[in-house]
Amino acid sequence: MTNTLFPVFLKTDTAHFLLVGGGNVGLEKAETLLRQNPQIRITIVATYFHPKLVEIGGQHKNISFCERAFEETDLENKDYVIIATDSPIVNRTVRELAKVRGIKVNAADQPDLCDFYLGSIVNKGTLKIAISTNGKSPVLARRMREYFTEVIPDSIEDSITVLNEFRNKHKGDFQEKLTDLNKVTASFQRKKKPKKYKRLAFILASSFLIFFIGYGCSTLVSFSELKQGIQLIPNEFYYMLLIGFFAQLVDGAVGLGYGVTCATSMMILGVKLPAISGSIHTAEMFSSAISGFSHYKFGNVNKKLLFWLASFGVVGAILGALFLVYLGNEYEKLAYLILSAYTCVIGIRLVIIAFKRFPFKKKIKFLGGLGFAGGFMDAFGGGGWGPIVTSTLLAKGRKSKYVVGTVSLAEFFVTL
Repeated sequence: MTNTLFPVFLKTDTAHFLLVGGGNVGLEKAETLLRQNPQIRITIVATYFHPKLVEIGGQHKNISFCERAFEETDLENKDYVIIATDSPIVNRTVRELAKVRGIKVNAADQPDLCDFYLGSIVNKGTLKIAISTNGKSPVLARRMREYFTEVIPDSIEDSITVLNEFRNKHKGDFQEKLTDLNKVTASFQRKKKPKKYKRLAFILASSFLIFFIGYGCSTLVSFSELKQGIQLIPNEFYYMLLIGFFAQLVDGAVGLGYGVTCATSMMILGVKLPAISGSIHTAEMFSSAISGFSHYKFGNVNKKLLFWLASFGVVGAILGALFLVYLGNEYEKLAYLILSAYTCVIGIRLVIIAFKRFPFKKKIKFLGGLGFAGGFMDAFGGGGWGPIVTSTLLAKGRKSKYVVGTVSLAEFFVTL
């Protein structure tokens, strides 16, 4: 089949869309339109409206609802029609009536009724890429969108701004502008040549270094002395080693939970509360420093968000540590009870968030309060910075890349 699609980007500022159908598919189509332009004008006609769709409509004055069956008069003064009902008869009827009026139609999962497709869209500032499989595989288009969203850096917006300024200030004719712009952007096409044998050389050098260090140590400590020293290590050390391994396994799998897992396990072993918090944060200090620095180098840190979280988080951590020392020494049993309830609540919160659908991006108020609460509870409970701060920011629709990067770097200052 010949691909005859011609991609066109529509200006939706003055367009009026008619959406027929208010179920799950209608909700998906409405969200797709709103992601591209939150002020887009939409009229939704349906006998049933998804609760989430009603909620979205309450947040956008540009969306109007008509709770009834479709009527031909609904097509008046409409620029585009999107059909999202589960009735093929209704879909075809709407399509035929719209065709008579010269209105372009998109019908969900019925390519033969479509005049245009709503492709998967990659948004990076002013850069917009639309992907379509000619209606054959929306899933593949979505996967391609996720891939390009990940590989295209957010800094591309800075490049676009610089190129636009260069283009506007260029005094030459069209051909000269085009030639100079091609030279400026030529670096985008350059591919780095793979360095041969680099990996092999690294492995050989590392092996030699390990062998050399091992031989040197053997002249200082004999094997029998080493074996005797290992036997003197108490069993508690291996318990702690296992706890650290399991906690890091959880943290690596879900991106948070190291402190909560360690605190819960160490309480079971009867470790003193101040020792729990101190041990966990000493270990986290090194890992968060390396992780935060890596995220900073890759541009995954929002500096404004980092300032509010780190500054208030440090204050909260200091107060939380002081409160834990006082409560742990004076009322140890009560402190154990409070800490156990806290870790239980954190676990329940993580389960709830796992099944919660993240909304559109919302403005977060009192970032300092969030950082203070996270720092205080993290110091007092030995963990909770990630479950409290990260989960809250993600639930508000923030990008996971910036959330994880900023929170990781802020955690270093809190644990320090």
